[in-house]
Amino acid sequence: MAELRADVLVLGAGMVGVGAALHLQKRGRDVVLVDRHELAGQETSFGNGGIIECASVFPYMFPRDLGQILQYAINRSPQVRYQFSDLPTFLPWLVRYFLASSPARALHSAMAELPLIRRSLVEHETLIAEAEVPELLRRTGWIKLFRSDATLANAARDLDRAKQYGVAGEILDSKAIAAREPNLTGDFAGAVYWPAPGFVPDPGGLAKAYAALFKRKGGRFLVGDARKLEQVTGGWRIAGPDTTAVAREVVVALGPWSDLVFAPLGYSIPLSVKRGYHLHLAPRGNAALNHPVLDSDHGYLLAPMNRGIRLTTGVEFARRDAPPTPIQLQRALPRAHALFPLGDPVDAKPWMGARPCLPDMLPVIGKAPRHAGLWFDFGHQHHGLTLGPATGRLLAEMMTGETPFADPGPFAVERFG
Repeated sequence: MAELRADVLVLGAGMVGVGAALHLQKRGRDVVLVDRHELAGQETSFGNGGIIECASVFPYMFPRDLGQILQYAINRSPQVRYQFSDLPTFLPWLVRYFLASSPARALHSAMAELPLIRRSLVEHETLIAEAEVPELLRRTGWIKLFRSDATLANAARDLDRAKQYGVAGEILDSKAIAAREPNLTGDFAGAVYWPAPGFVPDPGGLAKAYAALFKRKGGRFLVGDARKLEQVTGGWRIAGPDTTAVAREVVVALGPWSDLVFAPLGYSIPLSVKRGYHLHLAPRGNAALNHPVLDSDHGYLLAPMNRGIRLTTGVEFARRDAPPTPIQLQRALPRAHALFPLGDPVDAKPWMGARPCLPDMLPVIGKAPRHAGLWFDFGHQHHGLTLGPATGRLLAEMMTGETPFADPGPFAVERFG
């Protein structure tokens, strides 16, 4: 069996792993990128709304409104659904999520992540230029629609709070919504337009473009199973079908599958998942969607992807590997057809993915405390596409002894004891 020797193994070729690999490579490290698929960006990074959320100051925390919590509890919310049979599995994590979502702790998470959010689009712009794929970034911003005065008022308060941190946004009335999106139909109390975020019309394609850049710069890609990782004298080893790779350091960037590595090594990290679904549909006639549009009160998003109009759902709490139950997608479809002139599905079946989440909605970034050469970079919740290159830079700075551009303390695994 052939053997590759390198400085670093990066496990996981999603946006987070590829971002870490590229930044380590920029700093002179010889990197082998390892994934179970032959191509990058085939899992969580493939399915999302395509928004580089540089305006998202506040993470998605557990609500404190009792009415909203009741809607969740009785499984009547379009934004959130759970499988009752899986409740014993994820209920303890939900309790930790609720506790971490207190106003004080939520603000702490927001301020910890803010430097990464502010850096997110800049890092993508640099890599997109190097990868020579300018067509994969559109500077359209996105629109969040509201159908009631109450939800619009809440959004206006959130916008005012975000503006305190330099975020630009605009309240749109019905006329302004129609001017930006003339093919939308419905009764809207108003909308918030976020102009700064970038939009990626093929998120999986962007991860693949970054992986191709990594390989052009001399990086190597190995198809392998992360469960075969083993610590050896002076480093770490992983075996693929025909090749073994050995390096002195390893980065775990496996998103929702990161527990396959850290759990056998004895780390108790409260990683859970929020599952989601998407389906591409063709637009009818000459209808065009100019921005990603979130129908906030109905819990789904439409995004104008290269493949068609992508309909994405809210959150499903279920076991990571449980069979798909795309009920949210089925419920959203008639509402989406009423909002925008959609035609037939382009996909043979819905796609399902899992967002890796920690209770405080912050990723784990940094060195493992009990194993030499073991580093973590996972748990990016709803912001894997957004933050992958930024957290890759932060991790690479830590691994190479540079001064980190952001305080890494809040992301340390030790915060979980």
